[in-house]
Amino acid sequence: MSEFLSTPLAEKKYTYADYLKFPSGERWEIIDGIPYMQSAPTWQHQAVSVELTSQFNAYLKGKPCRVFAAPFDLCIPELDESDENISNIISQPDIVVVCEESKLRKTGYFGIPPLIIEISSPSTARNDKLFKFNKFEKAGVKEYWIVEPDTKLLSVFTLQESNRYGRPEIYTELDNVVVSIFPDLIIELSTVFDF
Repeated sequence: MSEFLSTPLAEKKYTYADYLKFPSGERWEIIDGIPYMQSAPTWQHQAVSVELTSQFNAYLKGKPCRVFAAPFDLCIPELDESDENISNIISQPDIVVVCEESKLRKTGYFGIPPLIIEISSPSTARNDKLFKFNKFEKAGVKEYWIVEPDTKLLSVFTLQESNRYGRPEIYTELDNVVVSIFPDLIIELSTVFDF
């Protein structure tokens, strides 16, 4: 996500129905009814995305969960919002793991996934570390990863019994990560940050 839209657009509370009318070929997200346009990712961002998606995909073959990479819509309703009226969060996480096939429909996933990964950049850091962090925590996303290609760091936030994210586990390109929702899956960061 890059720029906050101009004031006239920000005065209206946008929904998934509005989102479907945005120009094709552009990447948008809506957080609390406010649309944000996403800029094109860097090649390092894409390299990280491809490698992480590959490792998750290899592990999940033949299992009930699936991994998706952007562009893929994640719509998290608030209370009993219908799909068209969702305005809480309509996001395109860089990577999302979903385990309830019945919630896959239309342009993505309508529900709360167990794991979301955002590959952050200076233009997206505020939304990734503040707005999305708070929304994903409140919704009950069990594991939220923020990957920073520039510094080759990974922060893993895991939902605690208090329904809050605990202190993050921080990893570098020298580390392997045990995925808490899949304890037998180990992600090799040396290949993720191999650039």
